Amino acid sequence: MEADMSDLSAYLKSVAQQIDGMIEKNFTHAGGELDRASAHLLSAGGKRLRPAVVMLSADAIRHGSSKDVMPAALALEVTHTFTLIHDDIMDGDSLRRGVPTVHTKWDMPTGILAGDVLYARAFEFICQSKADEGPKVQAVALLARACADICEGQHQDMSFEHRADVTEEEYMAMVAKKTGVLYAAAAAIGGTLAGGNPEQIRALYQFGLNTGIAFQIQDDLIDLLTPTEKSGKDQGSDLREGKQTLVMIIARQKGVDLLKYRHELSPADIKAAIQELTDAGVIDAVKKKAADLVADSNRLLMVLPPTKERQLIMDVGEFFVTRSF
Repeated sequence: MEADMSDLSAYLKSVAQQIDGMIEKNFTHAGGELDRASAHLLSAGGKRLRPAVVMLSADAIRHGSSKDVMPAALALEVTHTFTLIHDDIMDGDSLRRGVPTVHTKWDMPTGILAGDVLYARAFEFICQSKADEGPKVQAVALLARACADICEGQHQDMSFEHRADVTEEEYMAMVAKKTGVLYAAAAAIGGTLAGGNPEQIRALYQFGLNTGIAFQIQDDLIDLLTPTEKSGKDQGSDLREGKQTLVMIIARQKGVDLLKYRHELSPADIKAAIQELTDAGVIDAVKKKAADLVADSNRLLMVLPPTKERQLIMDVGEFFVTRSF
């Protein structure tokens, strides 16, 4: 597995370089103020995981087709960035990827419009892919549906802030929409544009959905377990805010009261919470949920030809649940 992960690491680095080059070409030298605001967060870097899923899914269906779907890969990164800009406005965040958020650097109306510009351009990029018109229409429909679902998932997540009784089923449904559907669309769009059959497209979509949910579950764990200097995020912020994550929900199921941690947390407080959750089996239970989702996804991908690209897609799922930042 370690060799596979080094292969994946090299692949992800290569994709990031390609996507960064496309962003440079299409956005960075844009002229107007709104164009600069739209390009701001895109140009600040990122792992470019969703474009990698588009390209791997295409190559897993038809080797070499990733070059034809590069505009669609860019479209997924642009869509992801549109959601981040609007999320930052809703959450009132001032920093993202180490730079000021768009609405902070400019103003809120400009932030809203910058996100809208990216939303529109994503569909323009999909249409620039080299594929038959039918698959392009299907790809556009997949992305449009995903965007509507993301908005619904975000709204559900916000509604959870006022509740202390969110169920595991509600959480999983919310995360499927807020995070899962864009990975699902990425995988299905890559496969669709490369000429995949309906069974293959369904498998890729479900893979993306499952691993996207697992990605968010791992994020919940990273928030708790990874020190700030490694993650770049405020360790224990979900705990301090009483956020309804899977950690919180399973802790409640197991009779662990985390409400006592709803205050400014010292390193000793965080260490005590981690120990309590570990002893109660909460951490292991949450990790198992994520690992099971990835294992189920990998079984689904057996409908794809046994290629290096298929193995790399599976490795993406493993990476999602083993990363620590």
